[in-house]
Amino acid sequence: MLPLQMLGIQPVAVHTVQFSNHTGYGEFKGQVFTPAHISDVLDGLRARDVLSRCEAVLSGYLGDAGVGEAILTAVQEVRASHPKAHYLCDPVMGDVGRGIFVRPGIPEFLRKRALSLASVITPNHYEFELLSGGEPLTTVEAAIKAARAMLLQMHESKSALIVITSLRTDDLPTDSLATLAVTASNAWLVQTPFVDLQPLPNGMGDVFSAVLLGHLMQGDPVPTAVSSAVSTLYALVLRTREGERDLPLIAYRDQIINPGERFSAEPV
Repeated sequence: MLPLQMLGIQPVAVHTVQFSNHTGYGEFKGQVFTPAHISDVLDGLRARDVLSRCEAVLSGYLGDAGVGEAILTAVQEVRASHPKAHYLCDPVMGDVGRGIFVRPGIPEFLRKRALSLASVITPNHYEFELLSGGEPLTTVEAAIKAARAMLLQMHESKSALIVITSLRTDDLPTDSLATLAVTASNAWLVQTPFVDLQPLPNGMGDVFSAVLLGHLMQGDPVPTAVSSAVSTLYALVLRTREGERDLPLIAYRDQIINPGERFSAEPV
């Protein structure tokens, strides 16, 4: 919510879960909302013409595949009024070291249903390999090739965008972390120094996808939007104190608008 607000965009939140804390802590309390609950909330928004005025949809962690279907219904309704509306799907499934941490059925839903309506996806390296069939990515060229194949499955594939975060391949420096952005005709790589925080703060993917979508909605070219999202996230991670579990979003909210250091997106 905050990154989009700081970028001058008014988000409408439809909560799919209510948890006591981020699942990255390991233990948490709360509930996954039912598809019926989500549909009920969307009905209320629909009655006030909110969906018809939305210009994009952003989804992240899904507690249940049925909730995902309700989101896709909303995407189709938003596009009925705004055919060019972005649907940015952050396909949250897992990560290196943790493995898959979502309920059964979520990976299949993302691969077989969400991908076809998404105009932008932001998987991490691990999640991209899951989406593309499990083949390990060992080079940047292999990642670009796999992404181009996946673009063909996405909404309006000629303009669709895949952004792979936390990319670590054999041909990249071990002391850096890379983000690869791929379209049908271009590819860009953004590299930042590797910040060795243990544990890593929660919510990094959420912030990245929100900042990326915000800049795309403002009309920024893809390399500018990706550079801004990477730079903002790096600035926040760099300012996270050792042992803290959450990004210091409020204290360093200025970094959403004007990151302290800019990392350019270089064509590859």
